[in-house]
Amino acid sequence: MSYQPESLLENKLIQQLIGLGYQAVAIPDGDALVSNLKSQLEAFNNTRFTEKEFDGILNHLAKGNVFDKAKTLRDRFSFTNQNDEAVYVRFFDSENWLNNHFQVTNQVTQEGTYKNRYDVTLLVNGLPLVQIELKRRGLEMKEAFNQINRYQKHSFWSHNGLFQYVQLFIISNGGNTKYLANNELQSVKQTFFWSDANNTNITELDEFAADFLNPDHLGKMIAHYIVINETYKILMALRPYQYYATEALINRVKTSNDNAYIWHTTGSGKTLTSFKTSQILMDLPEVYKVVFVVDRKDLDYQTMTEFNAFKSGSVDTTDSTTSLVQQFLGTFKDKKGHAKDSDLIITTIQKLNNAISGPYLAQLEHLKNERFVFIFDECHRSQFGKTHGRITEFFSKSQLFGFTGTPIFADNASKNDLGKRTTKDLFGDCLHKYVITDAIRDENVLRFGIEYYSVFKHKNQPQFDLMVEDINKKEVFEDEKYIESVADYIIANHDRKTFSKDYSAIFAVSSIDAAIAYYDVFQKKKAAGAHDLRIATIFTYGANEDDPDAQDYMPDYEMLHAAEPQTDYLASHTRDKLEACIADYNQMYGTSYTTKDAKLFEGYFKDISKRLKEREKITFNDEKDRLDIVIVVNMMLTGFDAKKVNTLYVDKNLKQHGLIQAFSRTNRTLGDQKSQGNILCFRNLKKATDDAITLFSNKDAIEVVIMPEYEDIAEKFDEAFDNLKEITPTYQSVNDLESETEEAAFVQAFRRLMRSLNVLQSYTDFDWKNMPLDAQEFEDYKGKYLDLYDKVKVGGAKEKVSILNDIDFELELIHQDKINVAYIIQLLANLKDDKTTGAAAKKKAILDLLGGDMKLRSKRELIEKFIEENLPHISDSDTIGEAFHDYWQEQKVLALGKICEDENLDQAQFKALIDTYIYSGKQPIRDDVFKCLDSRPSILKARSIGERILEKMKHYVDVFIQGMQA
Repeated sequence: MSYQPESLLENKLIQQLIGLGYQAVAIPDGDALVSNLKSQLEAFNNTRFTEKEFDGILNHLAKGNVFDKAKTLRDRFSFTNQNDEAVYVRFFDSENWLNNHFQVTNQVTQEGTYKNRYDVTLLVNGLPLVQIELKRRGLEMKEAFNQINRYQKHSFWSHNGLFQYVQLFIISNGGNTKYLANNELQSVKQTFFWSDANNTNITELDEFAADFLNPDHLGKMIAHYIVINETYKILMALRPYQYYATEALINRVKTSNDNAYIWHTTGSGKTLTSFKTSQILMDLPEVYKVVFVVDRKDLDYQTMTEFNAFKSGSVDTTDSTTSLVQQFLGTFKDKKGHAKDSDLIITTIQKLNNAISGPYLAQLEHLKNERFVFIFDECHRSQFGKTHGRITEFFSKSQLFGFTGTPIFADNASKNDLGKRTTKDLFGDCLHKYVITDAIRDENVLRFGIEYYSVFKHKNQPQFDLMVEDINKKEVFEDEKYIESVADYIIANHDRKTFSKDYSAIFAVSSIDAAIAYYDVFQKKKAAGAHDLRIATIFTYGANEDDPDAQDYMPDYEMLHAAEPQTDYLASHTRDKLEACIADYNQMYGTSYTTKDAKLFEGYFKDISKRLKEREKITFNDEKDRLDIVIVVNMMLTGFDAKKVNTLYVDKNLKQHGLIQAFSRTNRTLGDQKSQGNILCFRNLKKATDDAITLFSNKDAIEVVIMPEYEDIAEKFDEAFDNLKEITPTYQSVNDLESETEEAAFVQAFRRLMRSLNVLQSYTDFDWKNMPLDAQEFEDYKGKYLDLYDKVKVGGAKEKVSILNDIDFELELIHQDKINVAYIIQLLANLKDDKTTGAAAKKKAILDLLGGDMKLRSKRELIEKFIEENLPHISDSDTIGEAFHDYWQEQKVLALGKICEDENLDQAQFKALIDTYIYSGKQPIRDDVFKCLDSRPSILKARSIGERILEKMKHYVDVFIQGMQA
């Protein structure tokens, strides 16, 4: 079989780009890149630079990391020339992107840690802003993705770091083509196909180039649709449906006064789309102000936080109607008394309603004819009361745009004072759709794995489970035995569903009384030692309805501020119980929240949200700050996003948009381990689920949205197992593989096996007894898999000679129960006490355990040394923990001293640098490393020395710090 070679693919692409308007330029190396940059910047700025002036520009461009350089690209640099004149240098024109100069080159060679040669580079004004990596047809796209990651580590930083200005990467094997932002934290899951406006993916390279890489579109993407995320200090690129929605809304403002809405499925990134839309609209001269409206206080704060993450200080939330009116008038001041007139306002529907229907009307009267653009988040909830009419009546020249993941149609419309109204009735045209089937196809959200658990058995037919919805009696769901049975089931299966508590869950119940009952049962069982789950609950006290639409909210600030303790028995009871639950929470986390103060109650909600949302951060302290389950009635079931939530327990009736919204709390993508959103239902929602999926996608959507049955996944596992056995009949066979090609085949076969196993283990039906291999054989194969990983990735094999570098080992799938050093010490105590012939087997099991856990693998050699040299001399097994601690501290000091001696580092300064790294989670910059050296190295050696010391520092932390929690 013949394949189109990479060189042919590359040459065809270059010729196509020349036809699109790119100038071809030969740039063999970094020196030629710098020379071309000088001439291009001179042409773009219509001036000439002396060598000294250009050195200053180059020095300015060399500063900072990828994130800093993205800002530099969009800014200007000023200096004083030899005539004492102020000169401003631009690097990119974001307003008129076709004014920029576009070039294409290929095979640029740069040498850093290793010498790398890049495929096709697109230069804009001389700066490399797009890097294209190609693989021949038939090869995995991951190979090109992994190649980019290596270039970032090995050579992009060399020659003034000009390749760190890359904004977008393109990866293609000819038949599949994807793009991604320059963000080293992302996985291959954050690579996107481009599509047309109807969500049809454009995969062929030549079609992609024509549509995406033409200078007009590419210039616009770099100018408007790369987002600089201030929270994570990363670049983000809008996906095609986000681009088309934003463009459609901008065009609507420019060409008409009509309203409209966007239907993008829950979890697909509506916040980013609405932010980018707001940001562009607020800069249009015809728009007075953009007002982003949410329908709940908690979303007000959450949206402000996310908007400011995309652009620091871009918005201020309004915590009262007075401050909202001040923002309308341009007289708003921040807490320090500084004037802050913003063209973008975030507020709640309640405060907006107050502003245009109360004593503030006179102050706002002169704004009635200004052109406001109102953007409504989750408009399926917020716009079906009288407020809509008040807004359109008062702001007579306003435009209203809605964003929703679950529109209101005739089939799911509720009756209110104004009758049954749909999203189309209120907002007019739907300018762009991206439904759940689109998002699952593109892997932008996950499918749902839904299981139904029946608590009760039919008396006359004990062999059949009776789904609890068929009973449908309130007293059944309030029965203590029922609640205890559900709680026991959750306790028994929570570790399986959440990868041993590595993810969190939400538990949706039917009422506040049910929330209290469940919370009490979990607490009693925890006190009895039945579980160690960290559980919290939150609800708005005094409201005890079972809302079928799953809507609830934090009371608005003004409502909370004015709230007095309730006097009726029910409200007092629920508030007292909530206060007790918060007291438990305070004791668990060292906080001081209460319902007795409006701000502190709001802080309680924010703290719960933060514990769930920030679990994905590298710096999150999982042992200290983890929250396992939040029991809610309706709160957090809509509009709440946390990637580390993967499970929803449901003991309430849900339907239509409420069901989809609630389920969608679990299906945000996050690496390879999280393969689906887990839904565990204690009521029979099968028909309601099928109806909701059909309503919000299409008639054939159910099999796309819901994970297959357990048996179907098991069949795939069997196929993967047979394939693995063909390549390596036993795990020892891996030792006999003669070439890297054979090793690669084993890695890919075992990876397919792990993927299937990862899904299977989330089902409650999973049992190793029913598998074609047992757990020990799997661990044996896994050990060989990790040995190959160590050989290539940790051992530092040069990428130019190792094809295994092009394989993603998907380490996220290597999962087992939480194992830390405290657990190992317990095993050592058992080993010490074992005087039988089984001691050798126990020792082997401990070492195998260390080899199979990525966090402890780096510690294996030292722990094995402790077993061999120290353990035999310990007489009392109760003192093993203390002896191990002393041993570990001794080895830690020796290791630190060895690094400092080998690298000529000041030990006190280097130790302080390590402590800062451990605390912040941020890798120090090389200048900080050089301060620890006795003398600063030469420029030629500085880069490699800095990289080497940083690698040693990270390895030291991996061995002696990570995974050492009790």
